[in-house]
Amino acid sequence: TKIEYQIPSQSNVLLKVYYFTGKEVQTLVNETKSAGSYSIDFNAASLSSGVYFYKLKAGSFTDTKKMVLLK
Repeated sequence: TKIEYQIPSQSNVLLKVYYFTGKEVQTLVNETKSAGSYSIDFNAASLSSGVYFYKLKAGSFTDTKKMVLLK
């Protein structure tokens, strides 16, 4: 799965994936990034089918999106 995101200015970016229960699955990004567009590959081969969430924090911005994994 490819997750794409954009940040308007340099900031610390934190991108994590969670089970639907709220338990953390994996941290995909945890570093300072310059302004721009990015994409990260999330390898879900070891996970079971179901509903997952990913949360992006960049500076004061926070967004959570839902994704469905079907195998």
